[in-house]
Amino acid sequence: MYKKKECVAMLLAGGQGSRLYALTSKLAKPAVLFGGKYRIIDFPLSNCVNSGIDTVGVLTQYQPLLLNDYIGNGLPWDLDRNYGGVKILPPYQGKDRADWYRGTANAIYQNIQFIKQYDPEYVLILSGDHIYKMDYAAMLAAHKRNNADCTIAVIDVPIEEASRFGIMSVNDDGSVWKFSEKPKNPDSTKASMGIYIFNTKKLLSYLEEDEKNPNSENDFGKNIIPAMLGAGERMFAYPFSGYWKDVGTIKSLWEANMDMLGADPALVLNDDKWRIYARHYAQAPQFISKDAEISNCSITEGCEIYGKVKNSVLGVGVRVLEGAEVVDSVIMSGATIDKNAVVKYSIVDSFAYVGEGATLGADRAEGVEVAVVGAGVNVAAGENVPQGAMLYGEW
Repeated sequence: MYKKKECVAMLLAGGQGSRLYALTSKLAKPAVLFGGKYRIIDFPLSNCVNSGIDTVGVLTQYQPLLLNDYIGNGLPWDLDRNYGGVKILPPYQGKDRADWYRGTANAIYQNIQFIKQYDPEYVLILSGDHIYKMDYAAMLAAHKRNNADCTIAVIDVPIEEASRFGIMSVNDDGSVWKFSEKPKNPDSTKASMGIYIFNTKKLLSYLEEDEKNPNSENDFGKNIIPAMLGAGERMFAYPFSGYWKDVGTIKSLWEANMDMLGADPALVLNDDKWRIYARHYAQAPQFISKDAEISNCSITEGCEIYGKVKNSVLGVGVRVLEGAEVVDSVIMSGATIDKNAVVKYSIVDSFAYVGEGATLGADRAEGVEVAVVGAGVNVAAGENVPQGAMLYGEW
């Protein structure tokens, strides 16, 4: 018998991340490396434990092997609990059939028993592919104050970008009176962050009704939220003003990494009051040679730097050899930039190799796109890889 939990989190981590192309060809989007020493999923998991939520179901589907191994028993996030903790929830063989998750709502529906065993009053729904720091406890407190059936975290976005999101119109008290999924002509800038708190009984009721509808897309934004709004349920927006980035594209992932840099970074990760936890493997300290030149960079443990690195983020164990130059780039764990190679405005995935004298990418400018080298790819000595190139790895 499980102990009762006030709130259980369900973290949707099965996304393919198709717009990340080579970076997710063999990897679930939440498992993509970020910021030198993290993976994207570290952010919602850390937010949970920092918010006092110690029961998290992680729903996996696409390329789950590395993600499952990475999460393990949840120890790095203090989620290795006898009661609760983190649990991996893949699609499974049911009585009548095996079923892939058909949408975000269906994914939760298929795991109703996981929720019920903790008898929670509230369920927190999260996405596993955003970079942000957020106190879910404060959102839950607002949900309670409003006596809400559903609370949706929202962030203001530029009106020209609003059509990419689920958009809400709200009254002065924060109650939602209109919701539009990716409207062509948005009349509000309050965008859903894909973070929801539901009263458990209401959520389960709507999930069960949605499952009976053969025409439903089984999606929270397209089906569950509009159904609740149409039925007159108490729905409120919870405004969030901190850093939040949907890293669903190559450019946005590059930008989020760059947001760590500078004297006043937009994304602050050295905050002892809100740590981002991750699974780490012991590495030697970084080595910076006397001839190395480094400016405005994040250099992670295990790196060896002999060349020039400017305005870049280097992951664990990256090697930049003599005469090499790395500018405006993200170099992920274990990659090597060989002698006299030049890497500009690029993302180089883990254990890739850029050969001696090779050139990758171009100076960052209007119209220039990020070049990407997939995991394990070898760029031959002297090869010229143009801006915007997308090189896929075999593993």
